[in-house]
Amino acid sequence: MLAGCAKPPVTAAAAAGDASPPRQSAPERASALGGQRGQGLPYEVVGSEVHDVKDPVSGRTYQVFVALPPSYADAPDRKYPVLYVTDADYAFPLARQIGRRLNVEGPKLDEFILVGLSYAVGDEGMPSRRRDYTPTPKGPSSAPPDAVHGGAAPYITYLREQVLPYVAGHYRTDETRRLLLGHSYGALLGTQILFTDPGLFAGYIVGSPSYWYDHNVIDRFEKDYAAGHDDLPASVYMYVGEYETPAFGNDADMVADARRMEAALRAHRYPSLRLKLDVLNDEDHLSVAPRGLTHGLKYLLQR
Repeated sequence: MLAGCAKPPVTAAAAAGDASPPRQSAPERASALGGQRGQGLPYEVVGSEVHDVKDPVSGRTYQVFVALPPSYADAPDRKYPVLYVTDADYAFPLARQIGRRLNVEGPKLDEFILVGLSYAVGDEGMPSRRRDYTPTPKGPSSAPPDAVHGGAAPYITYLREQVLPYVAGHYRTDETRRLLLGHSYGALLGTQILFTDPGLFAGYIVGSPSYWYDHNVIDRFEKDYAAGHDDLPASVYMYVGEYETPAFGNDADMVADARRMEAALRAHRYPSLRLKLDVLNDEDHLSVAPRGLTHGLKYLLQR
């Protein structure tokens, strides 16, 4: 799914459906290490939960995947940062394991609640993310003729009015430390949120952002925000692979686009903006995501 918003696009297989397995005698689901069910049943992310959260406007149902930190049950008065990740089919298990691994030899990161934002139930991944993560209807010419783009604004409204209140109402989240991770189209969505509803999240991991979309229309969002604001209170970690340039076969120069956005933000000297861009060596649009996520977690959640 991450391949579809790089240029040139890379064809990816459709994500497999998550059909519910038949109910079993104990254990009914994986709840602890070593608690995976056998008999050919699907592997599960240990300690994870899945909830349906419907969008009353579009009528679509999305799911949120939730993984709680190790200390959650033993610290009933504690609130935790919460990291939302787009493209949850890929990013949720990855962020879960990287976050745990970084703390194996002692606490390096603040523990956090992880929330995966799924594609619409019944949709394949690419059509769902094309629609929900892009700011205008003017998608790339390489997209299928019936592809729908430009639904980011209503999707952001859905996040603000349905998903965030649902999670805050069910879990002990520190709402002053809501964070968002997005890669490619997901990073384009995150940047649109940063410029149109900046209070929605306090921190952003913006990975290999598809700023080329619609002739770099995201630059207009940046300029419109700057015209009406003297500050941008957020922590933003941006990453891109050094191979995401025309010199390595790409139509767009995603390295140059990321650097241009960084320069524009720094030029405004926003007093509350914390910003870092890493161009990660020896990485392309697909290989860079795990490494960028690791650096982003350290940037936003390092103890």
